[in-house]
Amino acid sequence: MKKLKSYLIMNLGIVLLATGVYFFKIPNGFSTGGVTGIGTILGAVTPISPAAWIWILNIGLLLVGFIIFGKGTSLKTVYCSLMYSTLIYVFEKFLPLAEPLSKSPLLELVYAMLLTAIGSAMMFNVGASSGGTDIVALILKKFLKMDVGKCLLFSDFIVASGAFFIFGIETGLYSLLGLFAKAFIVDSVIEAINSCKYFLVITDKPDEINEYILKNLHRGATVHSAVGEYTGGDKVMIHTVCKRSEAVRLREKVKAVDPHAFIIITTSSEIIGKGFRSV
Repeated sequence: MKKLKSYLIMNLGIVLLATGVYFFKIPNGFSTGGVTGIGTILGAVTPISPAAWIWILNIGLLLVGFIIFGKGTSLKTVYCSLMYSTLIYVFEKFLPLAEPLSKSPLLELVYAMLLTAIGSAMMFNVGASSGGTDIVALILKKFLKMDVGKCLLFSDFIVASGAFFIFGIETGLYSLLGLFAKAFIVDSVIEAINSCKYFLVITDKPDEINEYILKNLHRGATVHSAVGEYTGGDKVMIHTVCKRSEAVRLREKVKAVDPHAFIIITTSSEIIGKGFRSV
């Protein structure tokens, strides 16, 4: 079931990424880095279409990745890269676009960045990526000993800057804006996907609350005794973490069992351990 969910998330990410690229990036000349940006630029200056260039470049980079890293090139990344390239090509054949969908470049940029960032984040979250300049960044890291993030930003910045020369200053500025916006959106989406709630419950009635956490939410809990400094009374502190969808149910249950319970709820973007994420 977990593998099926991961597979569905990965494929939905591919669809969102391809949709954002084909319907919003390519028609406007938004070259926000990556193979997509290179393909968009090359498609404008050669008789070969952007979709064909994306396919050619992704295949080429995957082969380079296998030569340099061997089996270190993730099978998930290979799958995502090939499926993404194929979907762009299918869109081009069956849903040809002669011009942008709207007359507002800023509106198109917003949709381009949202769809591609959410799609990329979904793939990253299951340990995959669309390949492309991710492989270039890993190659630069291997031979230049640079940080992967800096390598990726450097390579994408060079590609985005190319839009100034091919599509003009306005499109170039939009491309650079999209490049920086995407970095923040991807991080935000990944944090939102992994968002969990940490509960600290101080109560006089721990048994029913603990039973609900263990049997209904199927989560663990850590319990220890405490003394209320203000009242001087004995209390029990319950520590537990759960998914966002479970947090509302737990909060309502605690208040139903002990209306006077003191509850502290905080948000965490990463919890490592059984039932959550592995290292």
